Amino acid sequence: MADTIEKKLLELGVELPEAAAPVANYVPFAQTGSLIMTSGQLPVKDGKLMAMGLLGRELGVEAGKLAAKWCSVNILAQAKAALGDLERIKRVVKITVFVASTPDFTDHHLVANGASDFLVAALGERGRHVRSAVGVAALPMNAPVEIEAIIEIA
Repeated sequence: MADTIEKKLLELGVELPEAAAPVANYVPFAQTGSLIMTSGQLPVKDGKLMAMGLLGRELGVEAGKLAAKWCSVNILAQAKAALGDLERIKRVVKITVFVASTPDFTDHHLVANGASDFLVAALGERGRHVRSAVGVAALPMNAPVEIEAIIEIA
């Protein structure tokens, strides 16, 4: 049972990467009581941003959803680094999805579904969460999406 989430990830075609090291003066995750909070995770795949630019200009909703999925993959990588075992996750409590977009782009919620759908697929009911989807003018390194998470642990 200790590898149920890891097996599900492999069924989904996802191998967790090593958790990204901070690129500035912050920690990648922090624990307080039974909660782990992650710093914002970018859509890094194979060591580089898998997409760049603004939604509504360089990228469409489907590309944004894929970027959001990879942000969530990196959230789980941070959770594994923090916990050692993903089975300690009781539930994802909340995610905040930041979407870099043009001023007239209004499908932030659809982009955020890329993260939500992946977390539920990977974690089942433990992946169901509340969320906010927020449009922003720009994100670090021209990333299209950045996501932070609050995770309850056992």
